[in-house]
Amino acid sequence: MVAYRGPQARLQNGGSMERGKLFGAVATFALAGILACAGCAGGGQGAALEAGKASVLDPADPVQVELWTYYNGTQQQAFEDLVKEFNAGRGKDTGVVVTSSSQGGVNDLAAAVTDSAQELVGSEAMPDAFLSYSDTASVIDGLGRVADLSAYLTDGELAQYVDSFIEEGDINGDGSLKVFPVGKSTETLQVNLTDWQKFADATGSTLEELSTIEGVTTVAQRYYEWTDAQTPDVTGDGRPFFGRDAMANYLITGSRQLGHDVFDIDGGVCTLDLDRATMKKLWDNYYVPMVQGWFSAEGKFRSDAVKTGDLVCYVGSSSSVVYFPKTVTVDDNTSYPIELAALANPTFKDGKPCAPQQGAGFVVTKSDEKKEAACVEFLKWFTDKEQNTAFSISAGYVPVKKDALTLDNLQKAAESVEGASENYLVNLPATLDTIEAGVYVNPPFKGGVEARAVLEKALSDKAVADRAAVMAAIEGGATPEEAVAPYLEDAVFDSWLADLTASLEAAMA
Repeated sequence: MVAYRGPQARLQNGGSMERGKLFGAVATFALAGILACAGCAGGGQGAALEAGKASVLDPADPVQVELWTYYNGTQQQAFEDLVKEFNAGRGKDTGVVVTSSSQGGVNDLAAAVTDSAQELVGSEAMPDAFLSYSDTASVIDGLGRVADLSAYLTDGELAQYVDSFIEEGDINGDGSLKVFPVGKSTETLQVNLTDWQKFADATGSTLEELSTIEGVTTVAQRYYEWTDAQTPDVTGDGRPFFGRDAMANYLITGSRQLGHDVFDIDGGVCTLDLDRATMKKLWDNYYVPMVQGWFSAEGKFRSDAVKTGDLVCYVGSSSSVVYFPKTVTVDDNTSYPIELAALANPTFKDGKPCAPQQGAGFVVTKSDEKKEAACVEFLKWFTDKEQNTAFSISAGYVPVKKDALTLDNLQKAAESVEGASENYLVNLPATLDTIEAGVYVNPPFKGGVEARAVLEKALSDKAVADRAAVMAAIEGGATPEEAVAPYLEDAVFDSWLADLTASLEAAMA
């Protein structure tokens, strides 16, 4: 049976985490603004609800709304099943009929919606609601095509959602709600426990060491040296230990852990905060171990390298844990089963915990009150505890309401969800630990999509290229120490930081 190996005491005594309290960082200011807006005079449907006014929806005159998603496979099926359930029940009772379609992947959907919002030739008409991250939502909002949903929910309804999830939907910082949360994820450390245990038994290493980013680096060096020593006749053939899926997340949340926001955003205007000491620590705990072979970035995703035995662990999306391999395949003749362990997202030793808050929400297209109210009716039903819990388990997410975001609720519900992923359950305590410690997503800003793309590649591409140069030097006769030495000079870091600054400034211009 695969078992969760959580941090600190739970690692030692194998106890499970029982938590009945609610999760999410408090976002008092943002939420207060939303609630104030919901109670304003002339506040529309929400104000009407508070005053006891009848809904604009009428079962005798049903309204049809179309939703666009990027869900595919299991996620799409789970969503469509719930749409059918809504239409047969709550939708029939209130006069709402929902249709949905997948537009492909995240980028495909963003492109389709943006084209529709601009009414480009050949584009389809705007859907009534669509899945979106805040950056795309901000672009569509700038075209005047996004509805403010705060007026369609009462104070009590808003208070049921995790605060930081509601805060993310306030893309303009004015108390509005323009992205409705429906399912969330973060990042966790996912470990091949089977191969880890061999290494740990031989070296005395512990999973507790992996709770900090510096600890991951230290253990990775130890693993490289341990594997290198297994072939004493060959120097410098140690194996990498760790990798990361999303480099922008590392740079954004890692900086924030250390007290600096790479993107310091005020009123939609971004100022770069590339504090040298902070960026150097990020460099020392990714680039340096990369060029020395302790980390790697092989494959499209790091789980690919775990599958071939080329990595022991990686930081990746909590929703992607369903793809963590159950078997290592070394070659056509060699394979063996492995067990998963999951830990909370590592934090810098002297930093404040901060991990990425991920998962798109629904944006409702600005139209008429009846269409908007119909979309909100579905979204409120979809995010109720029972429905949202079932969808989250099927899709690899976590629910967005406080009463649903508990280990007890999700574990019990998973028992009744057909095909629930065992990996999801193993990873769940680590996911909740990470969310409870603190999650973050930067607000949208001009050039934000382009700037994030710069962060995604700037550090990783250089590390990969320079590691290749180190290996070429070794093959040319240099010792590993001689080959890597030029890349450990401060001047290399300073040059990279200057290039990064220039690239980000260009992206935001």
